[in-house]
Amino acid sequence: MEQQNNVWIIIPAKNEEKHIDKVIEETKKYAEYFSNILVVDDGSSDNTAEIAEQQNVSVIKHIINLGKGAALKTGCDYAIKNSATIIIAMDADLQHEPKEIPNFLNTLTENNADIVFGYRKLSNEMPFILKFGNLFINKMFSALYNIQVQDSQSGYRCFTKEAYQKIRWQSFDYSMESEMIARAGKNKLKYKEIPIQTIYHDKYKGTTVFDGIKIVAKMIWWKISRSV
Repeated sequence: MEQQNNVWIIIPAKNEEKHIDKVIEETKKYAEYFSNILVVDDGSSDNTAEIAEQQNVSVIKHIINLGKGAALKTGCDYAIKNSATIIIAMDADLQHEPKEIPNFLNTLTENNADIVFGYRKLSNEMPFILKFGNLFINKMFSALYNIQVQDSQSGYRCFTKEAYQKIRWQSFDYSMESEMIARAGKNKLKYKEIPIQTIYHDKYKGTTVFDGIKIVAKMIWWKISRSV
């Protein structure tokens, strides 16, 4: 797909000085598909922001840590104000492979979709507790919001400006990814899913068991209170 839209790559990051340089370097290989890379440094205590700035990409800094949901929303809001028409959300820890960018964009445009969710292929590398928790949360989405996804906790996603206005979340933490899906289901957005390869490092970071419990509780509350 030739670049015809104002596509922004948004990368929320906290203390990722070990990986952020490589993430940006690999992402730049697909520069023909997007307009801008924006790193949102979420109150890092290391040199994440400085390293990103040396790569000549846009950087926004949160003075204090507010959470992944807040960082991604800051980035998306900024991109939309600067004429973004499509946004791709990527993690900063090398778990998401930039080579998937063309696939996300092609799937979005060729299917006239509002949002494309990346789902991680099941493998022995995926922690068991993550597999179980993800499956349970996926079932809850089907029951509560009539939307069926294969991987509700994958943060690798692509969506249009119009879709963002309908899925714009309130959550500051990891439950943002679930709130996004809940809002997509409520607004009956057209969505597609594509398989992605995910790289797990020695020390897995992300949604914990406690986070999973909070996410399910929030899903039920969103439904009861009709806040989503």
